[in-house]
Amino acid sequence: MLPLVNIEAQYNKIKQEVMDAIENVLNSRSFIQGEYVAEFESKFTSMHDMTYGCACSSGTSALSLSLEALGVGVGDEVITAPNSFIATVEAIYHVGAKPVFVDILEDTYCMNPDLIEERITDKTKAIIPVHIYGNPCDMDKIMDIAQKHSLKVLEDCAQAHFATYKGKYVGTFGDVAAYSFYPGKNLGAYGDAGFVICKTKACAEHVRKLSDHGRLTKYKHDVVGYNHRMDGLQAAILLV
Repeated sequence: MLPLVNIEAQYNKIKQEVMDAIENVLNSRSFIQGEYVAEFESKFTSMHDMTYGCACSSGTSALSLSLEALGVGVGDEVITAPNSFIATVEAIYHVGAKPVFVDILEDTYCMNPDLIEERITDKTKAIIPVHIYGNPCDMDKIMDIAQKHSLKVLEDCAQAHFATYKGKYVGTFGDVAAYSFYPGKNLGAYGDAGFVICKTKACAEHVRKLSDHGRLTKYKHDVVGYNHRMDGLQAAILLV
């Protein structure tokens, strides 16, 4: 039986490059954020033809940071699919909102956009379409519904790095997109790591502040944030 993911084979193929990258980080002592994180942020964002992106500690933190940056909070409802990893729903609960499930399509396992509107209430604040198993959701229909009802859209791209929908990368349709680089993902780090792509500079700055204790410069804290920063080692490995 062939394993679905063979991390050992992947590692052996790029072993020397990875070891060189790790040594470079150790020599530079750029352990938290720093030059390697900045380079990875730039490259991952530009590969999506986007302008704003922020590295973070995990796919779970990427989801939570995204929702908070979108203003989703206590008393709000967020529409999503029921067959995602629990982190999608955890993030909704973490910001004090309530998940509302929409059933999936039989052929793609993605959210059925034709069922979304019947689940919208006056408390609905956002939609989280989950691009699962590399299959993209029907973003045209989802974005039309979101715009019609003035809802925010957070794309969960944790299982769909560089998947495309009508020739355009997933993660570039909604207001914000969250990625996971868990080792078993399509693009995996050697530990936990995540990423947020934003449509606007304001959203990206908010995510960056929240991920680094509410600051953009040292010891100047504008908001109460979290410690959700990406390690330099993970960024260097992801660059390889």
